[in-house]
Amino acid sequence: MRFDHRMATDVATLLRDATRAEILPRFRRLTAGAIRTKSSPIDLVTDADEAAERQITRELLARFPGCVVVGEEAQAADPSLLEKLADAELAFVVDPVDGTANFAAGVPLFGCMAAAVVKGEVVAAWIHDPLGDDTAVALRGEGAWIEHPQYGRTDLRVAAPLPLEQMTGAVSWTWMTEPLRSRITARLSRLSSGVQFRCAAHEYRLVASGGAHFTIYNKLMPWDHLPGWLLHREAGGYSARFDGSEYLPTHTGGGLLAAPDRASWESIKAALLDD
Repeated sequence: MRFDHRMATDVATLLRDATRAEILPRFRRLTAGAIRTKSSPIDLVTDADEAAERQITRELLARFPGCVVVGEEAQAADPSLLEKLADAELAFVVDPVDGTANFAAGVPLFGCMAAAVVKGEVVAAWIHDPLGDDTAVALRGEGAWIEHPQYGRTDLRVAAPLPLEQMTGAVSWTWMTEPLRSRITARLSRLSSGVQFRCAAHEYRLVASGGAHFTIYNKLMPWDHLPGWLLHREAGGYSARFDGSEYLPTHTGGGLLAAPDRASWESIKAALLDD
């Protein structure tokens, strides 16, 4: 199945509709019982996550009958959903509220993400910013852009390569284990600066638009990274797992480093990751 621009806009619209119906009305209005923990105190789910995922899933199934929808919250209830990503004729991964910790704390930095996977290959991606009311969209082989319902499209392009000491990176060390965690945090002074938004949606939008040079992640759940990976790639960037291998939809570990180009990737890896 091939996604065209009309289909891409259609999915962007359904994500926007879900955020307006289920997420924004709950922002800074969540009661104590509407916020719950999952695997740890920093791994949260809210009523907004669950309601938005239900609406997005329902709309995707209506538009693409027979597709597989792997939502973050649905997978928590049924881990076997992940196994369907490798072979499905058409599957969608959905993260209804990426940056749930920010959302639950009333911090205006969260996003709604989705990616389409055809027979194990990521072919389309969306990262919607509910507060900015625009969507970063990527189609495999056709580029990446920001799409706004009123103001049209703006193409995305990664930042130009710079020496390591002049680069800014989004370094997510929260889910890293030792000794990697200590190694990376001890070396951050080798950069110009670093950011951590607690929100992969906005970190990927940042690097795909040239606002920062690279991102580093350790834990690789598909709904967190497939959308941003394709967005960054189609904006001209280069990425690979820590061992240099290609990132695939079935990967949940092995780390991911995204950079402006291959030479920058090698430079960042040597400076921050290597023994």
